[in-house]
Amino acid sequence: MLVDEFYFHEKRGLARWESLGHPLDSLTVFVSLGFLLIASPVEGNAAIFLGLSIFSCIFITKDEWVHKTESTGFENWLHAVLFVLHPIIFLCAGLLWWRGENFLLQVQVAIVGVFMLYQLLRWNISWSKLT
Repeated sequence: MLVDEFYFHEKRGLARWESLGHPLDSLTVFVSLGFLLIASPVEGNAAIFLGLSIFSCIFITKDEWVHKTESTGFENWLHAVLFVLHPIIFLCAGLLWWRGENFLLQVQVAIVGVFMLYQLLRWNISWSKLT
């Protein structure tokens, strides 16, 4: 994700749809993982987490028909790798939650939240107007 954000996005810049869409992608991850921090590990909550995770996995693919023309082959390959890792991350998070190991989940939620804020600020605020 860091290569995508700090290499490819910086290199080519982001169109308006991406500058809004990428923080929304991060929001779906933040909500899914954040849910684990407020919910007890019972079957009903596991079903809710599964639904949130599936929604996130589908939502993040929303831009790919545009990326195929605006991105390089390497960036598109990287997106494919990230799409494979996305559900694996949710599976690992769910297993940690089910076992009651919340420290790593707390760290991950904090990292995703900070990254989402970075995306919002970096791509949606005109820094030249602030200086």
